[in-house]
Order: sequence, then C-alpha cells, then structure tokens
Amino acid sequence: MMAEGNRRGSVRISDRVLLAAKRVAPERYQAVAADYENGISLYNQEGLADIQMYVGAEGALSRLKERDADLAEFLRYLDNKLNLVLKRGQGERTPFDELKLQKVNLSGSGIAFVADEEFRERELLEIHLVLLPAYTYIYCFGTVVGCERVGLKGQEKPAYRLGVEFTLITDDDQEKLVQHNFKQQSLALRNRRLGGS
Repeated sequence: MMAEGNRRGSVRISDRVLLAAKRVAPERYQAVAADYENGISLYNQEGLADIQMYVGAEGALSRLKERDADLAEFLRYLDNKLNLVLKRGQGERTPFDELKLQKVNLSGSGIAFVADEEFRERELLEIHLVLLPAYTYIYCFGTVVGCERVGLKGQEKPAYRLGVEFTLITDDDQEKLVQHNFKQQSLALRNRRLGGS
C-alpha cells in the first residue's frame, strides 16, 4: 500500500509556470547538497537574492490587487520601471531574466517540460520555478529521467520533452507544490462542473 505522503506527492497537473532550468556540474550539486545537510538553506546561494526580491514583490502585488486593483497596477508599473533601470545600470543577467512562462506537467516529486536542447539521462539540473498566480518561488535540483525529441507546430528548431525527478528540494517547497497542485486540480474540477451545467 502506497504511503499517504507518496500519494499526495504523486498528484500531477498540467499548468503554466515561470521556469528556468539549466545543467549543473556534479561538483556544484554535491557542494550545495553538503551545505544543505549541514543546515545551510538552499536559498543561501549566490545570485538568488535578486530573484527572491523580484518574485516576492510580484506575490505582494498579486495579493494587493485583490483589495485595490488601481494601487496594485500603479505599484507594478513603478516596480517594472525600477527593475528596468537597475538592469540597465548593472548590465548583468540574473536568474529571473531566464524565467519563461511555460506549460509543464508537475507533481510534488518531479516536473516535465519542453526544452530547446537535448539532455542525457541522469544529468543534473538547477531549477527555478515560480507557481502562478501566487508567485510562489521554488529553488531546487533535479535529475533528468527521460528526454525525447518532439515536434511542435510551427517550430523549425528541434524540441525535447524532459522528465525530471526532484532530488534536492526542501520539505516546505515540496508541500507548497502539493498544495498548489490540489488547488489547481480543485479549480479544474469546479470549472468542468460549471461548464457542464
């Protein structure tokens, strides 16, 4: 009999999220994993402050929009303008510059998505994932468990569907994924019932 935690973590949904995933050297992965085992947060990595600040601001604006849409829109405009000025001044790319809105298949234990390059099985990936509409940021690592070439309509370049198993993710982030998936699943069921009546 499957354990309750495994059942909850295996609930899969199709969704659109902001995603950036890139190869990571085994040495870096081992260093981050060793830090994590010694009590150092995954989020205490160089370069993550910018993306946490950006996603945090977007999440706050999203919540504010429910109470005061005009104020939220004005603050989002100011935030975007400030980000643009900072980006031009610094002239360097940050992880959130790599985030792309992308359709994925998601569970508490892994993610599947289409990439524009081929990966080998067991390659390690560093993953930045933002769940919408709440702008919940998740930083984790995964291992490629499958990669197959796919043809997308209107796309000349080859594309590859990746299956990735999360191998280094906090318990809190895994729970956030599970809760997000249940919420999206409930919303889809409710919308289907409303559409059928």
